[in-house]
Parts: sequence; structure tokens; C-alpha cells
Amino acid sequence: MENNIFHRNIKRRQNVGKLFYIILLLFSLIGLIGLSALLIQILRDGLPYLSTNIIFNYPSRHIDQAGLKSALFGTLWILSLTALISLPIGMGAAIYLEEFAKKNWITNFIEINIGNLAGVPSIVYGLLGLTIFVELLGLGRVVLAGALTMTLLILPIIILSTRESIKAVPNSYREAALALGATKWQMVKRVVLPIAFPGFLTGAILAMSRAIGESAPMIAISALVYITFIPSHAMDRFTVLPIQIFNWISRPQAEFAGLAAAGIIVLLTVLLLMNAVAVYFRNRYQVKSNE
Repeated sequence: MENNIFHRNIKRRQNVGKLFYIILLLFSLIGLIGLSALLIQILRDGLPYLSTNIIFNYPSRHIDQAGLKSALFGTLWILSLTALISLPIGMGAAIYLEEFAKKNWITNFIEINIGNLAGVPSIVYGLLGLTIFVELLGLGRVVLAGALTMTLLILPIIILSTRESIKAVPNSYREAALALGATKWQMVKRVVLPIAFPGFLTGAILAMSRAIGESAPMIAISALVYITFIPSHAMDRFTVLPIQIFNWISRPQAEFAGLAAAGIIVLLTVLLLMNAVAVYFRNRYQVKSNE
């Protein structure tokens, strides 16, 4: 009798698991179909407007002369400065919290808040950057203020992903390094980090991918400016691709919607190239760590 009840419970759980898997697969297919339809529409509308003018020309009121040059270089400026600021800080914070910090209520409080900050809407970071960097520190609406705002946005993601990659390193590796006479820092530098580095790059890819597509914080910082020059230093005014795309899509002329679709194609291309480079280096370091 008990065996029959036990087998029925197992079968019921298996049926529930199959039903959950079918529902998950169904919703995934719906999402893929919607994404495919959106990409097809963007390609259909944007490819006729995709030319060298959109890369090498500055924004213009004339459709045949309008381009993304200032927005493209502004995006590269923001991404470069954001990476230079956020990646070392995020990796250092993750290493300290995971390997060196004492486990007490302070570190628990920090860890909880880092997890909460990863889910805060991006517009909140935009308003925070506008208040602190633009107004309070007096930087103005410049590249550095935008990069610092993006740093606040992606820093929790980098810290969380780096900590998870460090946790994945087996403790036996740490114990073996310490048993051979290595110091704590030598163990972290020569054993833990080389193994965890591919995971760190994966987190960096996700974080920078979020940064390149965020428009709400950049609207708060740069305020939809019309710029016809390339930023030459970190204290120059700037615009980015999402802002220029938003600017075009909000115009009443239908042709600018096609330009916006072409701008989306350029944005996706930059994102894919950046991810491809990061994936290449991640796989390269992963092969070295396995050796």
C-alpha cells in the first residue's frame, strides 16, 4: 500500500515536471517568434537606409544627409570609460567580499544591498547620476558624468557575476595552494583568478551589453542634445546611439523611422562585435586555465 502511494507521488511529480517543461518551452517559442518578427521588421525598414552616410555623417534635419557619427563615437567613449572604471572596481570588490572579508552582519548587509541594486530600474540611476555627478559635483552633461552613471548601473551585475565565478572554483585548489606555502593573496592571484576569469568576462559581457542599450540614464544625463562633433576628451558634451534613435523615431516624418531602424541595426552590430571580442578572449582564457 505504501509502495503504491510512493509510486503515485513520483509519477505525479514527473507529470508536473513535464507540464512545467512544456509551458516553459511554449513561452520560449512565443518569445522567439516575437523577437524574430521584430528583427525582420527592423531589417525590412532599416536596410534601405543603411549606407556609409549613416556611419560617416553627423545628425541633420535632411534625411539624405543624416548620420550617426557623433552618437557612434559618443557610445564608444561611454563604453570605454565605463569599462575602465567599473571592471577593476567590480572585480576588486568581488574578490574582497568572497576571499578576504569577514563574514559578519556588515558584509551580509553589503551583499543584500548589492543584490537589490542589481534590480533597480535604470532611470533611477540616471536621476542619481544627474543629481550627484552633473549637479552636485558640477561636472555638467559630459562624457565622464555619463560613464560614472553607467558604472553605478552595471557595477552590481559585475560584482555578482564575479563572485559566482569565484565561488565555482573548488576549495581543494585553495587548500592545495596554501598547503604548498602560498600566501592568501598568492593563492587568489595565481590559482583562483585564472580559473574564475572566464566567468568574470561573461559577467562583463552581460553588464556592458546592458550599458550599451540603456537610453533612460543617458536621456537624464545628456538631455537629447543635438551634437555635430566627436567628443575629444572626457569633459566634452556627447550623445549616444539610443538617444539618437529615440530622437529620430519621435520625428513626424515617416522617413526618419527608417533611419531609426537603420540606427538599431548599427547598434545591434556594435553589440554583437563587442560580444564576439569578449567571447573570444573568454574562450582563450578558459582553454589556458584548463591546461
